[in-house]
Amino acid sequence: MSGNRRKTAVALAATAAISLFASACTGQSSNGASDDLSKETTINFWHGWSAPSEVKAIQATVDAFEKAHPNIHVKVVGNMTDDKINQALRAGGSKAPDVVSSFTTNNVGKFCSSKAFVDLNSFLKKDGIDPDKTFPKAMNEYTQYDGVRCTLPLLGDAYGLYYNKDAFKAAGITAPPKTWSELAEDAKKLTKSKGDSYEQLGFMPNYHGYESTTEHYLGGWNATYFDADGKSNIAKDPAFASMLTTQKKLVDDLGGYAKLEKYRTSFGDEWGAKHPFHTGQVAMQLDGEWRLGMAEDTKPKFEIGVAPMPVADDEADTYGKGYLTGTIAGIASTSTQQNAAWELVKFMTTDTDAVVAFANAIHNVPSTMAALKSPKLKYDPRFKTFLDIAANPNSTTTPPSVNGGAYLVSLQNLGFDIEKGKQTDIKAGLEQTAKEIDAAIAQAK
Repeated sequence: MSGNRRKTAVALAATAAISLFASACTGQSSNGASDDLSKETTINFWHGWSAPSEVKAIQATVDAFEKAHPNIHVKVVGNMTDDKINQALRAGGSKAPDVVSSFTTNNVGKFCSSKAFVDLNSFLKKDGIDPDKTFPKAMNEYTQYDGVRCTLPLLGDAYGLYYNKDAFKAAGITAPPKTWSELAEDAKKLTKSKGDSYEQLGFMPNYHGYESTTEHYLGGWNATYFDADGKSNIAKDPAFASMLTTQKKLVDDLGGYAKLEKYRTSFGDEWGAKHPFHTGQVAMQLDGEWRLGMAEDTKPKFEIGVAPMPVADDEADTYGKGYLTGTIAGIASTSTQQNAAWELVKFMTTDTDAVVAFANAIHNVPSTMAALKSPKLKYDPRFKTFLDIAANPNSTTTPPSVNGGAYLVSLQNLGFDIEKGKQTDIKAGLEQTAKEIDAAIAQAK
């Protein structure tokens, strides 16, 4: 993962701000692909990667595909956002994409419900591919919506806990925390105040602390976002109030919102060498698998430890799980070459060697059960933590919605209000936010 990949707040804001694909392609989905695979054909593949190493890696995957399918030629276009893809699909024509990959799993509900992407269930059935057995549980969940599977996972991101082993040793901590109570205790032991700031902060709990979002924290709880009727469940499921309360207490215990925010403004860019974990400003950091390579590249002055993110105290027996998201791939419903497009999607997402080679190249988590166990997988021993999180059946993701990640933005906004003390009644806040989420989803349908 590199700086062009999902920047959580930006991605969430984008899903809330754009009515992605809502008017693009609705009703244009094919009743069955009819292109002849025995004939010479060219398809367009659009993706979002832009870093040279990533562009090189995805091109290597395409080259391997073309070698295996000499009559199918692939024109690759990189650095494509969902917004650009949306515009191209609306415009149509020979230059529009046939195969699309996106970093925004939050938009799967839009992709599927608007029929912008083809339902892949018939293709999977035709080729005898069982998604439940092929892909990790959480990845399997975030690639479909309301019975329609219009995307497949193309590598994944797993979130865990990074910790400064030297700081742990100095504080007398012998192992990474497994529950949020342990996290809080360790964070306090590791925190060294310096006047109205810090010499070292044990953990930055504030929601603007890069990957420290409500949904990433909730990966340690057993939260159900929607009920059986599709209504917001956040005010009824105690997991949400528990997480919000736990996070707020940690904010207060570590010096309070204002003091933490002042310290946070001294941090470097999330994607740069001056990230606060790299510099030792924070001793523990919630982050994705990509952080390990990025941190080691800066040659830190301490030994880096990696562990699963702590879980809720009453979820202690599920320690080892985590929050998962990732890149997705699908076929544009406007494509007139859906059989050829499927061959590329199938190769990229289910061919074990292709998935492993791509994962090795860009240091993301493989997205099939077979690839997670492949002896060809190359990784730092610490990276296995993320492979185990991905394979863990208790790991979770956030469910797709018809209006993308708007419901997550609403929940995150409540979190902001709670941590700064603007909203002191968490129960009332959740009830109000649930109404807001339901109204927005009703309007989007």
